[in-house]
Amino acid sequence: MGASYRQFCPVAKAMELLDERWTLLVVRELVAGSRHFNELRRGLPRMSPTLLSKRLQQLVAAGVVERRPTDTEVQYLLTQAGRELEPIVVALGAWGVRWIGELGDQDLDPKLLLWDMRRHVDRAAAPGGRTVIRFAFHDVARPLRDWWLVITPEDVDVCDDDPGHEVAVTVTASLRGLIRVWLGELSWSDGLRRGELAIEGPQVLRRAVPSWFRTNVFASVPRPEPVPEPAGVRA
Repeated sequence: MGASYRQFCPVAKAMELLDERWTLLVVRELVAGSRHFNELRRGLPRMSPTLLSKRLQQLVAAGVVERRPTDTEVQYLLTQAGRELEPIVVALGAWGVRWIGELGDQDLDPKLLLWDMRRHVDRAAAPGGRTVIRFAFHDVARPLRDWWLVITPEDVDVCDDDPGHEVAVTVTASLRGLIRVWLGELSWSDGLRRGELAIEGPQVLRRAVPSWFRTNVFASVPRPEPVPEPAGVRA
């Protein structure tokens, strides 16, 4: 637990655990389906492994996470207490979509974007066999410019090095533009029309790409209506 607020209020007691840096984002990743340490690292690419290990230990000690060793690896699973945090995480994200302003350049992370897209791939909707999507962010410096999603009936992998397989389609985009599409600020068709992204490949595959992804949970959050400008005051 973090430093005590020395208040009996249940909100204060909950926040003694949850408001330490990265803690609730670790819970977010577990809610999203990550089970292993390396999966958690890929969903939290800017968190140090040492701090991630510490936060997991704290969540296990608090009864929010269960550490379950197997023959070959360790799984981290939400307990009943942890699962009850899911609607809180979703509500916080929805609030952020509605009321937090435009993202800063420092918030744009291709690693996190591709990892989140990876876990939303609908493998049944993708073509049979192996399908490779290359993503090229023209406004991102190497080595983070090019990424590959490798979709098979059994799994989906994210590669930051060319896996050497034939590419079915290439998505060229600005990083901010594709994030806007992914978060639901723009539809795929609007992004294409506005030049935020382009898709190259056979026509039937180009048109099908959006259907290969399940909708991000925050993409459907309704945005507040813009506040109208105040009417001018007549003299």
